[in-house]
Amino acid sequence: MLEALDAGSFEELLRDVPGSLRLRELDLAAGLSELETMARVGRLAARNRVFDDRLTFRGGGVYRRFIPAAVGAVLSKPEFYTAYTPYQPEASQGTLQAIYEFQTLIAELTAMDVANASLYDGATAVAEAAMMAVVQTGRQEVLVAPFLHPEYLEVLRCYGDGRGFRIRQGSQPSAETAALVFQNPDFLGLIADGAQLTRSAHEAGALAVACVDPISLALLAPPGEYDADIAVGEGQQLGLTPSYGGPHVGFIACRQDLVRRLPGRLIGEAHDDRGRRGFVLTLTAREQHIRREKATSNICTNHSLCALAASVYLTYMGPEGLHQIADVSYRRAHALAGEMAKLPGVELLHPERPFLNEFPVRMKNVLHRLQALEEQGILGGLPLRRWYPQLEDVAVFCCTELNDPAALARLLDALEKSA
Repeated sequence: MLEALDAGSFEELLRDVPGSLRLRELDLAAGLSELETMARVGRLAARNRVFDDRLTFRGGGVYRRFIPAAVGAVLSKPEFYTAYTPYQPEASQGTLQAIYEFQTLIAELTAMDVANASLYDGATAVAEAAMMAVVQTGRQEVLVAPFLHPEYLEVLRCYGDGRGFRIRQGSQPSAETAALVFQNPDFLGLIADGAQLTRSAHEAGALAVACVDPISLALLAPPGEYDADIAVGEGQQLGLTPSYGGPHVGFIACRQDLVRRLPGRLIGEAHDDRGRRGFVLTLTAREQHIRREKATSNICTNHSLCALAASVYLTYMGPEGLHQIADVSYRRAHALAGEMAKLPGVELLHPERPFLNEFPVRMKNVLHRLQALEEQGILGGLPLRRWYPQLEDVAVFCCTELNDPAALARLLDALEKSA
């Protein structure tokens, strides 16, 4: 290699790197064989604490749900998992069709006119929707209703700092408000009045951005039914495991008249001169295809493999299956909340507010009790003190279809003993 490069030594290849930045000697342990390496990795992995899905009662934006085997079977096809996102119009028809199906399913689920090819995650989707509203209205304020996911709010503030718009928290839009962003159900799991929030936004001339849980839409009214302008959310529950926090898939859908504000790309249907159906990149207003200053966003890819998982999941479940999952989660969460409220030192934070499958409870010695649950192999609710100091004694508990009656009974027994 040195001869081909016309170099006398390896040091000569590094002549442009200052000597002060070079590592003269690496203190590396002796190499291991493949067998020894796998044994070492196995010992490290054994140190992780793994909770049974049935005994996991923590949500907060990442959920454990049953994933049909069909999802993994489709995702494991090499033509999908080895292919990167399509950049050019002549990309694989199979990949384009898979994304087209995702767009169709999201548009139907949210009752909106059009959806794009997916985004990175729910937080990115919220921020991109806010950018759409700022550009559309020319206003420089984004109003955030109470209890938007704090990580989504953090990303939104980062966008605001970079693009020069303000973030204000509250529920009363003003003449300066470009968008009212609300989450339904919110970070506490409580159901918001999406129709009323949308009306408030429209009366002020602002856009309404609904951040929704996709599973909840099997029971709750979709954003399109109450005239929201943009619907966004996190699609991790649609066939993706928690997997240490990622990868996820964000979705965004909007009214037809906002379609040219959508970030990323849009796959459309077309026909050739013989009348045969095909799929093309219909809209790609991103910086790799047009001048940077004319791009709708600097997002230049989509989570197509994760979007495929969501498509397979939604297709496999169908409307009835999705409704059954949401209904079982709802019933078990309400049964759990009712029994928890009877325990000493435990009370529902907002007993008058409706919720779906997550609910906040106030507990004495909340961290101690959650730790006691962990010692018994139960992952309890999500404590809120990290984000909301005023709720330092509150945790949000979650139920999905995986939390069977036996698991609920075990949780209640453990909570009673931890008092």
